[in-house]
Amino acid sequence: MISREPFESADAQALAQAQQAELRGIDGRGDIGPVRVGAMFEPPDGVFLVARAEDGAPLGCGGVARFDETRGELKRMYVVPEARGRGIGRELLVALEAEARALGYQGLVLETGTAQEAAIGLYASFGYAPIPCYGPYAGQAVSRCFEKTL
Repeated sequence: MISREPFESADAQALAQAQQAELRGIDGRGDIGPVRVGAMFEPPDGVFLVARAEDGAPLGCGGVARFDETRGELKRMYVVPEARGRGIGRELLVALEAEARALGYQGLVLETGTAQEAAIGLYASFGYAPIPCYGPYAGQAVSRCFEKTL
């Protein structure tokens, strides 16, 4: 089950913190972008989703925030390690793209790390194409950026 949830909720925060801890363990960094509050994930500019098991346990998350006038940015995509390989990331990405369309975005951009091969493969399988890294990710050797027209 995937549903909208405030970024400030306990489960969303736990998932986001687990994602950042995992990133620090993979490549020594967390989010190198500007620290922004959960308001970026609120309508009319954004949304945050949480995927849950049948028993309600949080399994993954992701959000869309405004990038510019026509595009959103995927942020905080994460699936807990014990739930990987079950298609949850794919389900989240489908749901996030639908939410981005509903918010009026014509495309999405995202940043991921070079060491996150599974994430890069997921995005490529959904038609995301490499672009030059933007904003705080420009010039970062560990960053890869992608874009998709919706």
